[in-house]
Amino acid sequence: MSLIRVPPVLRDEAGGAREVEAAGKNVRELLEDLTKRIPALGTRVYGDGEIRSFVNVYVDGEDVRTRDGLDTPVRASSTVILLPAMAGGC
Repeated sequence: MSLIRVPPVLRDEAGGAREVEAAGKNVRELLEDLTKRIPALGTRVYGDGEIRSFVNVYVDGEDVRTRDGLDTPVRASSTVILLPAMAGGC
């Protein structure tokens, strides 16, 4: 199982948890497992076979979009961070 860190803005969907676990050999499998385990959280970050556009996913400190996307490997010891994109300004 990999540890997934949940940011404050998504913790309601995770039942208040700061961290949750999910299993998978790559980001796709991990997010599919997360969606089965915690549907409210999973569907906020993953749907229609894609990471939602407003969410960044990091595996061991690296943005998966700069690696292999959903095919980015995940080890059992990996830490995955879900980070909603921020926008705004003048």
